[in-house]
Amino acid sequence: MDYHLKPLGKTCSATGKEFVPGETVHSIIVEENGQLVRLDYSEDAWDGPPESAVGEWKLQVPEPATQGPKKIDPDALMQYFEQLYESPNQVQEKFLYVLALFLVQKRRLKLDGSRNEDEASYLQLTGTHGEGSFEIRDQNLDESEVEQLQQQLNSQFLEDWE
Repeated sequence: MDYHLKPLGKTCSATGKEFVPGETVHSIIVEENGQLVRLDYSEDAWDGPPESAVGEWKLQVPEPATQGPKKIDPDALMQYFEQLYESPNQVQEKFLYVLALFLVQKRRLKLDGSRNEDEASYLQLTGTHGEGSFEIRDQNLDESEVEQLQQQLNSQFLEDWE
């Protein structure tokens, strides 16, 4: 039989005081109206388990989980790419190129090939969800330019979606 119990509560069941990381907590399982219920008590409010307790244990409140870097949604990025593609200007062409490379890396765009015209190379791309056919001019960027544009992209998107 599977039992589904709630995780550690945020406050003491007796006093309502909020738990802090590192604090010792006593947890018990009791039966109420045919349901198993978890109750958590601070060290100060603990006088031992009641007779009706089905189980008991002691634990320490964990440190809050640190959040890693926020992830950028590839579908939202694809919408932005399509908007930029419709009306690029010379400044945005480099940005659009780096964005296209990122979307290829995230498997949201697929590289179908390339073509050369008037000493310029063009990447031929399609969206993996059936979006258009895109041609992006190869900007021949050096590593530092690509890195700078990637940082711009990250900061712009993290600001827009926070």
